[in-house]
Amino acid sequence: MHRQSILNQLRVYGSRFPEEAQTISTFETFINQNADCFERRNKSGHLTGSAWIVNKSYTRVVLVLHGKLNVWIQPGGHADGNSDLIAVAQMEAHEETGLTSLKLLSNNIFDISIHQIPAFGIEPEHHHYDIRYLFKSDLNEPLICSSESHSLSWVKLDEIEQNNSSESILRMVAKTTTEKLRS
Repeated sequence: MHRQSILNQLRVYGSRFPEEAQTISTFETFINQNADCFERRNKSGHLTGSAWIVNKSYTRVVLVLHGKLNVWIQPGGHADGNSDLIAVAQMEAHEETGLTSLKLLSNNIFDISIHQIPAFGIEPEHHHYDIRYLFKSDLNEPLICSSESHSLSWVKLDEIEQNNSSESILRMVAKTTTEKLRS
């Protein structure tokens, strides 16, 4: 039953972003076929929760320079059995940025992505099925870099591509622009 909530959220997401139907279908298949989809022990892959953190005016986003992957990405991480991916995203965002003014802007999924994680140490290559939620935070609150990252920063929306030009990140930039127009 713990998987049903995320499947319901994916259905809502699909009604908002029908162009992502193939990715949504892949998520649904993975979740339905893996009772342990929230567990890191699932060596083929697992669900993760991430936070796309914008400032009040939707002009900047917090990115972390990931310690293992050495790429600029949004804060997030493993569910470790927690099926409440909003709580996972918020906890990871706080741990990785030190931000205490985080405010969830919607219970709806903001974005999804499936990405391959290379083998590292004893961990085999696997996939992260990342569920992303939109948060807002105070631009003036100091950022505190965690030991999991090399650096972190508020990055101007129109400069994100200089740090990470992946399709996944650029899709969230485009969605941020749309959200700004709605707010």
